[in-house]
Amino acid sequence: MKAMNVEQGYWRKRADIVEPAGSEETALGGKRRRLLIIAAIVAGLAALAFYMLAGGEDAVPQAPALPRVTVITPGRQAVTNLVSATGNLAARRDMPVGVAGEGGEVTRVLVEPGDWVAKGQVLATIDRKVQVEQTAQMRAQVASAQADARIAQNELERAQKLVARGFVSQADIDRKTATRDAAQARVRLAQAQYGEMQARLGRLDVRAPEAGLVLARMVEPGQIVTATGGALFRLAKGGEMEMLAALSESDLARLGVGQPAMVTPVGTSTGFAGEIWQISPIIDPQTRQGTVRIALRYDKALRPGGFATAEISSGQVQAPLLPESAVQSDEKGNFVYIVDPEDKVVRRDVKTGSVSNKGIAIISGLTGNERVVYSAGAFLNPGDKVIPELRARP
Repeated sequence: MKAMNVEQGYWRKRADIVEPAGSEETALGGKRRRLLIIAAIVAGLAALAFYMLAGGEDAVPQAPALPRVTVITPGRQAVTNLVSATGNLAARRDMPVGVAGEGGEVTRVLVEPGDWVAKGQVLATIDRKVQVEQTAQMRAQVASAQADARIAQNELERAQKLVARGFVSQADIDRKTATRDAAQARVRLAQAQYGEMQARLGRLDVRAPEAGLVLARMVEPGQIVTATGGALFRLAKGGEMEMLAALSESDLARLGVGQPAMVTPVGTSTGFAGEIWQISPIIDPQTRQGTVRIALRYDKALRPGGFATAEISSGQVQAPLLPESAVQSDEKGNFVYIVDPEDKVVRRDVKTGSVSNKGIAIISGLTGNERVVYSAGAFLNPGDKVIPELRARP
């Protein structure tokens, strides 16, 4: 018994040496401490990151950023008041030229469209064989009447010499005087008839009534023409051209004779200087428009019948000048946005004037000292607060 107790005690001591009492609980406690330390470190790092991202303990939410808007102060300047119009080009004095005489068969045509002609220049000739013979006949009749008149005059002179001797009575003198007078009258009649035939012969030549430019030719050799057959040629007197500009009643009221204009034919960018020489005294009741006639010097680019645009100067006014991007329109009319002293957007209704490459003239609604939104007005609303950035005046 004693030996067994000794052995059991020995093995209990060995177990104490190999596995001390309470070692399992100790290991579990160490793991928990490590996990808590790691969790604390992670929480600290997260708090630090939030602090840095939030901008510190005292950070507050930021307000939305205000839009930056470009503005311009236009001022006032001399602006040429222009009236725009469209219309057709035409010869200022379009002269139709036809047959002045009895007509006949055309033998020659001497000009072409685009030729310059002098006053009285022959444009075409008509067959004159019959008229030439008639003229020769009348010339012969004049010669015969003149011979009869000379005989009558000689007989009268001889009879007057014999009166004093009593061989010829006064009654014979009177008869011979009457015969002489009748012969002279026949001479004048024949001469008048001859002159008439010469005039008819001359009218067989179609001549230019004035110097100018041939616009059209409507006749060819061999054609039979008459005085009632219409025009054979069209001439522009002196080559002068004009534009027939159609304008509204309000625009007509602003214009006067002598005001300058710049006319640009379709198909070219070249402008031609002219001036108003006539304003229509009536208004078309259908279109409510009148016609302004703008005189132009001849140029080959100005072709009658062509279409053109015109800008007519009606004087100068002092007004603000804005770019097209600053002016908007809606059902109420034209308007701009301005920025008030509190940097808020305000709508301002305006009346526009002439439009040119330099911009749009503002006739009323602005003094020129306002800060006008230069562009991007379509993205703003009245009352919006903005940060204005002043743009230099062009």
